[in-house]
Amino acid sequence: MVELNSGPSCCKMNLDEYLKRIGFHGSYDKLDLATLKLIHRQHVMSIPFENLSIHCGEKITMDLEVIFNKMVRSSRGGWCLENNSLFGWVLRQMGYDTTTLGSRVFSPTGGEYHSEETHLINKVIIDGKAYIADVSFGVSLQLWEPLELISGKEQSQAAGVFRLIDKGDMWMLEKTGRKPEVPNPEFAKSSLLDKKQTQVIYSFTLEPREPYHFSQVNHDLQSDPTSLFINKSICSLQTPTGFRALVGWTYSEVTFKPEEGVDVYDMRNVTDDALEEILREKFNVKLQNKLKAVNKKACYTL
Repeated sequence: MVELNSGPSCCKMNLDEYLKRIGFHGSYDKLDLATLKLIHRQHVMSIPFENLSIHCGEKITMDLEVIFNKMVRSSRGGWCLENNSLFGWVLRQMGYDTTTLGSRVFSPTGGEYHSEETHLINKVIIDGKAYIADVSFGVSLQLWEPLELISGKEQSQAAGVFRLIDKGDMWMLEKTGRKPEVPNPEFAKSSLLDKKQTQVIYSFTLEPREPYHFSQVNHDLQSDPTSLFINKSICSLQTPTGFRALVGWTYSEVTFKPEEGVDVYDMRNVTDDALEEILREKFNVKLQNKLKAVNKKACYTL
């Protein structure tokens, strides 16, 4: 692995740079829910969920300044440990009451939660109410706005209806979406499609976590041969009408159509030669090192 050259290390992290990166031009004098929703939405529309560093021979670190240089200054995205660490820093810089939490992702194939907290999220308190902010799950399971931490409340967003459920010893996040409509018959039975309309996403507790809590997981996810992120190269970005995704050599543009009860998945395979252009034009991702796309057998759905 090589360290990613993410820009001048002498330049300190700057909140205004981040806000420019996500296209936020308003005032953040009011630390209210409306501002939080807007920043959350702008982030997922501007900074991709991606694990491409692993497949470019680069090491992913929990060092916040490295993450900032990579994602704010170098036209890159990142996975949850990067995206949500950065977002948590942003919220604290703005003045929001923010706590880092860890969550265990649900495995549909195994029918159980991962044994480790591999997913980092943030809890934000506004006017005495708690909200879960998560800008980095990607694809159709991505929140566009924070969810109020109320058990059983149906919270509708573009991708479907999300619910947080208090199980006593933990909270659970689930989503009910829509059936996929696939115009290209070659992909009608693609393993990337999930026909289940209700999906469990992850569980979490409200115990605060420090960044070092995720250090071992950050190492394991990019070194364990069984890791999803070793077996698939992934890039996903939300759009005003749905999302885009590149998994291995399969490029998808997904359009949410809630009025018709479907999501339209326009899917096609691309060549190695086209990858760099697609990443640049569709995701605004500019790689410093050569990408070796991967799409081995592993459970992952859009």
